[in-house]
Formats: sequence, structure tokens, C-alpha cells
Amino acid sequence: RAMDTSMQQKQQQVPVNPWACDEQEHFRRLGVRGQSSIYISPRGLRLFTRTVERAHTPPSACICMIHGYTNDISWTFQNTAIRFATMGYATFAMDIEGHGSSEGLKGFVPNLDFVAEDFYSFFMVQKQDPRYKNLPFFLFGESLGGGICLLVHLAHPQDFAGAILLSPMCKISDNIKPPWPLPQLLTFFSWLAPTWGVVPTKELRPLSFKDPAKLELSLQNPNRYVGKPRLGTAREMVRVTLYLSQQLQEVSLPFIVMHGGGDVVTDPEVSKALYETAKSTDKTLKLYDGMWHALLAGEYDADVDAIFNDIQKWLAEHVEKCNKDS
Repeated sequence: RAMDTSMQQKQQQVPVNPWACDEQEHFRRLGVRGQSSIYISPRGLRLFTRTVERAHTPPSACICMIHGYTNDISWTFQNTAIRFATMGYATFAMDIEGHGSSEGLKGFVPNLDFVAEDFYSFFMVQKQDPRYKNLPFFLFGESLGGGICLLVHLAHPQDFAGAILLSPMCKISDNIKPPWPLPQLLTFFSWLAPTWGVVPTKELRPLSFKDPAKLELSLQNPNRYVGKPRLGTAREMVRVTLYLSQQLQEVSLPFIVMHGGGDVVTDPEVSKALYETAKSTDKTLKLYDGMWHALLAGEYDADVDAIFNDIQKWLAEHVEKCNKDS
């Protein structure tokens, strides 16, 4: 009985959301409404989704959101969705396979091309909804999510009005790669035991969140993956980032790419290369001197507000352009 009581106390201490209050009450206070559901992907995976939009006003556009590695849509990432909703946008987000509340071994992502198709099919379902089908749809991705956005775009170049890419993982920074010859050895073993969580890399969150209070909040997320990267996941991220770095010139949709100059997780030089190389004629680069990897979840409030202002300005201009062209 004593052990049962101790377990109950520990369970009660685990926060269910970052606001420490009822989720729906939090939504009501901010004038938004949100719902969650399970989406069955074309390959049969049960994937957890969330939709957030303003409670009483129709949205002006839709934002299709993709989170980063080890993250999920029910913690600090949801604050971004809520903020977009208060701006007048409908947001759709889904936990990547093996992340958050979606099906799959925690932290294991064996094929990112399949993941990109999961997201594409989910977003296209939303696009067919009568409430949204006449609205422009924009991609939004952070870190690995930014890389997945590019995979979605490259496979379906005509289906989105633009993309917002924050610290996109088009190349893994050399600062967090294990030293030679470990990568070659790990690649070999990844084919033998892809689910092993043994890749010796630095803990990313202290390198991503500049604000100590926000770092602490991120560490309280009960759904985050806390193990070492799994061999198969690491191999797949290396494969995809190499592919993306070779396909930057094929990016044709309007986009804004945003990166912290002090980011040691993903390489800001590759965001510069994306801006300089992409064949898109409508592209914007924002580099934030001294900022780290988690631009919206980890910087101090004043800097987060400045980044959101840049995003809102870009979105407003492109929504207006879409409305004129339609």
C-alpha cells in the first residue's frame, strides 16, 4: 500500500500540460478552441493530432505544423499553435511516428519519407474540409520539422502557398556529431540493430533553450524522448539532411527561413545556402544574432515576440497575395 501511495503521488506530480490548469479552460481564456484526435495514416499508423483556431472568428489561412526531433505537439509546441490561432489562423499539427502520443517505438523514426507522406495525407484531409478548402495552406516546421516540410514540398511542389522554416534541419551541425570513426561504425551497426539508443551525442536541450526557465519547462514534458538517439533514427536523419542539402535548388514555393546565429544544433550556414540557392523567386532570410536553436520555445520573451512579429508580417503579406490571386 505504501508503494501504491508513493506511485500515486509521483503520478500526481507529473504535469499534464505546460500551463498547470485545465486545457479547455486555458483555451477559453485565450479565445481559442482546440481539439485532439487520432489520424490513421495511409500506412495504418495511429497518429495523434491537434487542431487549434480562434473560437468565434473564421480563420484567414491554415498553418500545417511539424515539430522537431524528441518534441511533440502537446507541450511548448502547442503554445506556438495557440499564438497562431489568436492571430486568426487555423493550425493543424500531428505527432511524428515514435513521438508524443503517436504510435511507434519512442524516438524511432526508420523512414522520414514515410513520415513526410503521413503529414501530407493528414494536411490534405484538412484541405478538403468545407471550412478550410478555400483558404491558403502554409507549412510550418521547426528543426527536423523544417526538414520534413521541405520533403513534403519537394514531393508535392504545388500544394502549399508557402513555408515558414525555423532552424530547419537541412544539415546536422558538426558541433553535435560524434567524432570519426564513430559515424562509420554506427552506420554499420544501425543495419544490425536500428532501434538501439546508443548514439553518443550531446544533450540537445541545454544547447537549444537560452532562457533557463524555458529550458526547465521543456525538461518537464512527460512525453519527450529522453534516451540517446536510436541508431536507425540517426542514420535516417543523416541520409535525409544529405539529400536535402543536395536539393536546395529545387525549392520553389514562397518561404521565410529563420535561424539563430548562435545555433549549434542545426547549421545556420545551410539556411543561408537555402536562401541563396532555392529557385523560388519569393524568399526571405532572417538571421538572429546570438539566438539559439529553439527560437520560439527557448529564447527570452522579447526576442520571441520579435520573431513572431516577423512571421506575422510575412504571413499577412502572403495571405493578402493569395486572396488577390484567387
